[in-house]
Amino acid sequence: MTTSSDKDLLARGTEIRGTWNGRRYRLERLLGLGANGQVYLASSGSRASCAVKIGHEAAELQGEVNILSSLDSSEKGRPPFLLDVDDAVIGNRKVPFYVMKYVPGVPLRAYLKQHGAHWMGVIGYRLLERLAQLHEAGWVFGDIKSDNVLVGEYGRVELVDYGGVTAIGRSVRQFTEIYDRGYWSAGSRVADPGYDLFSFGVLWLHALDGKRLVQLNGTLIPQNRHPRELLKLVRSNPRLQPLEDWMEKALMGRFENASQSVREWREAVRGTQKPKAAEDRVPTWMAGLLGAAIVISTAVAAVWLLQ
Repeated sequence: MTTSSDKDLLARGTEIRGTWNGRRYRLERLLGLGANGQVYLASSGSRASCAVKIGHEAAELQGEVNILSSLDSSEKGRPPFLLDVDDAVIGNRKVPFYVMKYVPGVPLRAYLKQHGAHWMGVIGYRLLERLAQLHEAGWVFGDIKSDNVLVGEYGRVELVDYGGVTAIGRSVRQFTEIYDRGYWSAGSRVADPGYDLFSFGVLWLHALDGKRLVQLNGTLIPQNRHPRELLKLVRSNPRLQPLEDWMEKALMGRFENASQSVREWREAVRGTQKPKAAEDRVPTWMAGLLGAAIVISTAVAAVWLLQ
């Protein structure tokens, strides 16, 4: 598999021009590196900020484009994520690229470190809603991890890097081992809603107890990897312990679907809204924000389902 390296990076200010559509994009800075391409923050005459993904192989990038096009057509009520698809000549080499909506925000772990773990309830609810919409459209995100979950102001959530999105029933296209259900002997790598929900559970372990999770992973031999080992961390973490029942269902694959997980998450986080530590005290408006998120998300989902 071709991988990106520092030698492949393009300098700030590099301008690329689409061969077919003729649109120009000025690359401002690198946003991320992946096995099949690089993503840059860019600007153009018509779009002040967008994200440009430059790929290595046209076939690999076309798969992502097809997925994003399908999501844009099936998920009514939200602005399109995919904005442009083209080729460009860079250094005498023809490369494929596509342009996405730029999603401002920081990875989940960084957001919690800056703003506090009390945002867990709101962020988790919004992320589960997003996953439920994907599943209803017939897709599993697959490669859920902190870097692929960007959080913006007031806990707004967006998934990024759709290279791992997989049609339900197919083998998961991309995954990160420590978040992978198969790695922990918790199920197969066939894409189903439970795959994402397992990764969602590990996501919170990594976000709130990352040091112990990494230590655990380093000490277990493959034969001993099992969700029960992850649940030991949950039960001994004061932040996660109130969510033990929810986490057990996610890690053991006992949710029927993501919609059920959304409802039960809402009930579970109610018990986490009164932290004991004074420095972690939840602002008085936080519970109201979760309620507002629930009302708004429910209304949007209802509109989306009726169209």
